[in-house]
Amino acid sequence: MKRVLINVTGKVQGVCFRRFTQSKANELGITGYVMNNENGSVNILAQGAFPSVDNLIEWCSVGAPQAQVDKVYVQEDEEDEIYLDFSILPY
Repeated sequence: MKRVLINVTGKVQGVCFRRFTQSKANELGITGYVMNNENGSVNILAQGAFPSVDNLIEWCSVGAPQAQVDKVYVQEDEEDEIYLDFSILPY
């Protein structure tokens, strides 16, 4: 299993980025969460099979149809908390 923290910057709030991320994560069988940050970026915690998580990271560079992604930062996460689904969280 692979677990990463992803930070996406650009025009990623107010364009349904979180909802599209949740849909893509569910399609790929990924658990975790997505949430907006006060600075206008979006954070994603994704855990699942290696190729599925890599596919989500690749998808993030384009994101929601109305989004304009500037950068995608990825960091390996070593926490051991297990998520059973993929949630949209508030700030």
